[in-house]
Amino acid sequence: MTGHLRHTRLDRCDRCAAAAQVRALLPAGGELLFCGHHARAHAPRLREIGAALSPDLAHATGLREVGATIAPRP
Repeated sequence: MTGHLRHTRLDRCDRCAAAAQVRALLPAGGELLFCGHHARAHAPRLREIGAALSPDLAHATGLREVGATIAPRP
């Protein structure tokens, strides 16, 4: 499959049942969806592995895309 599916309100966090706000694109392929809380909690490890934050969801979580990494907003 090429490209990525559009995020909808039906998408849920991969760690809990909250609505997904962040899509982390993994360098080896695949993606993880997180609520804002879990995106912030996992941002350091996601940054370590080079995951990219989906730009259309970044504004909702207090996170921003920096190249191919995820970083907390200053």
